Amino acid sequence: MTEKLTDYKYKTPIPIRFSDIDSFGHVNNAVYLTYFEIARIGYWKEIINWDWSNTGIILGRSEINYLKPLTVQDNIACYVRTIRIGNSSFDMMHVLVRITPQGEEIVTTGKTVCISYDYSANKSVPIPSPERHRMINYDEPRLILNTN
Repeated sequence: MTEKLTDYKYKTPIPIRFSDIDSFGHVNNAVYLTYFEIARIGYWKEIINWDWSNTGIILGRSEINYLKPLTVQDNIACYVRTIRIGNSSFDMMHVLVRITPQGEEIVTTGKTVCISYDYSANKSVPIPSPERHRMINYDEPRLILNTN
């Protein structure tokens, strides 16, 4: 399935560091998860205003579709949005793009399952209502599968 960038509102630039590069001159496959994490954290801080003192988030699952390689010379950004909201878990979609003079080229897509988590009790908890509503309102109800 091809992602439509017009479905995404949140985008953040991602710096490619020299340490991200493998011996073949490409961004190492494991680093893409870090790029997704940078985008998610920005989204949660800047848009959702997640209250970390109340509820944490852990990652339950990650999927990555490597479409085109990246090199240290590339200028990239990551789009992210919530695509499903359940009771205690929610799915986020990530799209890495290479920024070129001709426009943005999708190079990698990925999905993560995030779990609302109480670290003191060591268990999943319902997604806090304010954060749930901000995710739905920001990413538009028509684009989110609400399974709760």
